[in-house]
Amino acid sequence: MTWRNRFRLLAGLAAVLVLVAGLTIVFNQRQARVASISASIEAERYPVGIDYGGTVIDRFVDAGTRVHAGQDLFSLQSSSLQADLAEGLVKPDTVAYSVAASGIITLKASVDGTVTDLSTERGSFVQAGQVLAMIDRAGSLFVSADYALTPRDYARVEDGAAVDILLPNQRQVSGRIESIEVQTADGRAETTVRVASDQLVDGDNNGLVARGTPVTATLMLRDDGVLAGVGDGVSDFLRKIGL
Repeated sequence: MTWRNRFRLLAGLAAVLVLVAGLTIVFNQRQARVASISASIEAERYPVGIDYGGTVIDRFVDAGTRVHAGQDLFSLQSSSLQADLAEGLVKPDTVAYSVAASGIITLKASVDGTVTDLSTERGSFVQAGQVLAMIDRAGSLFVSADYALTPRDYARVEDGAAVDILLPNQRQVSGRIESIEVQTADGRAETTVRVASDQLVDGDNNGLVARGTPVTATLMLRDDGVLAGVGDGVSDFLRKIGL
């Protein structure tokens, strides 16, 4: 065998080893990633309601209105409220409402946010305890993601683990696990993860970043494989060079 053929043989073997090593690292990395069964952007929500039945005299907001804490939302007339007010059983002013001597109660926004799920109109009668609207608190967006994990996978979920969030327009943002809830069924951990991200800004990406938007959330598990260190090093290197 000539030296040229020997060199070609060695080069071929080296290429095969590099390819196998690369594929092994990729496989190992994918074993440490779990895609969500379902996931969506959510927000902290605050109900707007009243403990007294009455008639809606005025409505100052519409669905989608952005409000600030203390802003008037609804005013209602309630005979039962008037009776309790006369007996001194009702505080005339709180963060959530103010009551006039005439018995008219004005419901106010308790937080900055956006009015949603509006369920009443001017002139309509509302029942005691009825929710008239919801307020999605500004700056509170997070992702709620569901996963089906084996016991081994669940044991590899770390506090604050990284989560890649893929928006419908294929833009990816980064997040971290904030809390975990789990139920076990048929030997699998049905896990709901709350993911926080500073990159989830209300109305961003042409309005895609909003409560209810479906996303894909890929959870990074702790890599316990023999190639964990090598795989992490290669991944870090590829990220640094922009690949």
